[in-house]
Amino acid sequence: MPYYRYVALGDSQTEGLWDGDDSSGVHGFADRLAALLESQQPGVQYANLAVRGKRILDVLVDQLPPALEMAPDLVTSCIGMNDVIRPGRAFKRALVDLDLLHSRLAESGATVVTTTFPDLARIMPVGRLLTKRVIRINDVIRSAAARHGFRLVDLYAAASMSDPDVWSPDRVHGSPKGHELFAAAVAEALNLPGSNHDWAQARLDVEMPGFRSRMYSQALWAQNMMLPWFWRLLRGLSNGRGRGPKRPRLEPVAPASETG
Repeated sequence: MPYYRYVALGDSQTEGLWDGDDSSGVHGFADRLAALLESQQPGVQYANLAVRGKRILDVLVDQLPPALEMAPDLVTSCIGMNDVIRPGRAFKRALVDLDLLHSRLAESGATVVTTTFPDLARIMPVGRLLTKRVIRINDVIRSAAARHGFRLVDLYAAASMSDPDVWSPDRVHGSPKGHELFAAAVAEALNLPGSNHDWAQARLDVEMPGFRSRMYSQALWAQNMMLPWFWRLLRGLSNGRGRGPKRPRLEPVAPASETG
């Protein structure tokens, strides 16, 4: 099935952090997927409403309405990590909001691709503290995909997600290589020509990080994720505050050479 109106929803992962930078532009898996679609079927229109730091409720309230107004035939939805890492009792409510988001996406008639979250404990020691929440949100995502007929990318089960090269130094956001794999995973979920399951396979020569490397990644995670989050919480702010989506409207896709 050809797709000509693609809208991406989510947070920093879909916005494309660590794949480019704010001065030259961030790219990410959604940009890469849009470029792939354009290469196979010219004329694709693409919007990316994702904003770093956003949570499930933000997507439900701020991103979903304009997305539905665009009448997309393809939607990718990758949201929830900021809810997973946020301490407190709001996580249970976030899962209810996620189910509501999925139901409204199902009503749109678009092909929807969603994804589970990887097992952070494989690389980062602090990831063990998040394991129960990751399993819970993944259960909600899998159930919704089965119930609504969404295309599912299962990052949790993919051996490739244990490869340190797939992740940025903070071990939470994808590296450029990681974003390439994420785009390939969505391409397979959509059964695009030339797609396959290679993205999920572990490299034979992969070297798992040693103790020092894992502790360094954990320190970066605390520095880049938890400390800023705690400071913003005290001030009642978000790291996406005042920042709009990079592609708020459906626009023609740039050539692949311009998307990294």
